[in-house]
Amino acid sequence: MSPAQQRGLALWAALLSAVVCLGFLPVSRLVSVLVLLAMLGLILAFLYVASRRAEHDVTLRLDDLPEATYRQPVVLVCGDLPLAWPQQSPVLTVTQGCWIRVEDHQDLEQAARQVLWLRPDWGRQLSVMVSVCPQKHADSEALTSRLLALRWQISQLRKETGHSVPLVLNGQVGSAMTNDLLWQAAIPGEGVRVWRESSAPGSIAAWVTTGGSPAMQQQVLMNSLMSWFHQHVQAVFMDENPDVPVIAPTAVLWGMGPILAGSLATSAWTAWLSRHTAMQQVAGWQPVGTDSTVISPFPDFILPLLPEGRGLTPRGRTFRCALGIFTLAAIAALLSSGWNNHQLLQRVSFDIARYDRILMHDFGPKADAVAVLRDDAAELDDQARNGIPARMGLGLYQGERLRIPVLDAIRSYVPPPPPPEPQPKPEPVPKIVRLDSMSLFDSGKSVLKAGSTKMLVNSLVGIKAKPGWLIVVAGHTDNTGNPKLNQTLSLRRADAVRNWMRDTGDVPESCFAVQGYGESRPIATNDTPDGRALNRRVEISLVPQANACQIPGHTQASSQDDGASQHNGE
Repeated sequence: MSPAQQRGLALWAALLSAVVCLGFLPVSRLVSVLVLLAMLGLILAFLYVASRRAEHDVTLRLDDLPEATYRQPVVLVCGDLPLAWPQQSPVLTVTQGCWIRVEDHQDLEQAARQVLWLRPDWGRQLSVMVSVCPQKHADSEALTSRLLALRWQISQLRKETGHSVPLVLNGQVGSAMTNDLLWQAAIPGEGVRVWRESSAPGSIAAWVTTGGSPAMQQQVLMNSLMSWFHQHVQAVFMDENPDVPVIAPTAVLWGMGPILAGSLATSAWTAWLSRHTAMQQVAGWQPVGTDSTVISPFPDFILPLLPEGRGLTPRGRTFRCALGIFTLAAIAALLSSGWNNHQLLQRVSFDIARYDRILMHDFGPKADAVAVLRDDAAELDDQARNGIPARMGLGLYQGERLRIPVLDAIRSYVPPPPPPEPQPKPEPVPKIVRLDSMSLFDSGKSVLKAGSTKMLVNSLVGIKAKPGWLIVVAGHTDNTGNPKLNQTLSLRRADAVRNWMRDTGDVPESCFAVQGYGESRPIATNDTPDGRALNRRVEISLVPQANACQIPGHTQASSQDDGASQHNGE
């Protein structure tokens, strides 16, 4: 995937993360922002690591790679490479596929990562060919060590890419016996076949029969190469090793061509020939110089046998990744929406159940519970009018099924009866003090007796002047005698009591009202002496009257305070 595509996917992931975190997560706004910042940090870290890794993995100049839509086999060639190369770029594209040269100082696994970084869809069509020229190695143990390192790198490459990267083993020798290229390939299910530039592929028997003595000599050399290759190369990849898995080659090739430049006069190959053959002096079996023609580097005929790519194009791969990110975001949004609706359903159901558990006559808690239900109803109505919130949407909204139960519960509420209206304070009943006229006056007289003062003082405790109250003094007689005279007598006796109270208590005369009723208001029968004694009386009472009894020299407030204290004393 190209850096531009990676940046586009990172932006897409950041956008979807913001939508999910800020619009759907069932957490507070602060927690949503923190989660979003953490995800953005992970995305930036991924971009940074990917860019650093791409810079670290640059080992080859791969400017000539085919387009990303290329689907033919791509082979990484390592090992004993020819001294000459058809072009300066390590990439050689032929009709059947693409060869990529990996030098000895370059790491095979790292080179493969670089190729897959530039062409991520080439994982299925990537193969590795290890070329070994026995004429270039003087030490068999050093060769084995080098092949074991390649075995480890290929096993790691398979593990990292997830693809079974095919292995092709290629053995090459140079000989003066032939002027053209001769390849023999062992392919599973097909046996060993002969490949020559000048003829179609065929069996070894047919080639030896038609080629005569030169072909027989070449086949003897080729058989020796096969034996050496199986012992020193193929066995290194096939032997059991607890640290490295076995890598079975998809195909094993043996090639023979014109004199190979760079060959050693005494090599592991020549030593092996001396030990295992009797024809040591056969001309052309040993290398004869270092400036001869180089054999053809790669067997193109093997390319059609290697797997081709079946991956997506870069645009398709990017779209697939974007779709995967969108799918993850959609799943997260659906789960969050479902949880939010679950919380709404649980909360409102709990409020309804709590309301139902409270008895109706338990007025205080019941009123609190119905207030909570009204808040729930207002929230549901707002969502119904203004649209479902995004955090509860995506087809999972549960509010509609809650509205009717909430409204039914609210309608069932019976409010407590209103408090009783305050009763108006009854008009204060005037306090009445009844004084026996005969104890105060002599018969037929209206002048207080000399000994009546003590009785007046004891009887009139609490009858004191105060603002807003009128002291009413009323005289009464029995029905004995002339009614007119009785009325006059009752009035004079009332005046006498009023005068005594005025003078003794220093009370303004405006605080008094004097009345004489004579015999008109008896409180008992006049037919008996006791009844007539009760009717002969002087009554003193306090009657509320606005602006009554304005005492000179006292303020309104102090008069009111005095009145309050006097009232409390009564």
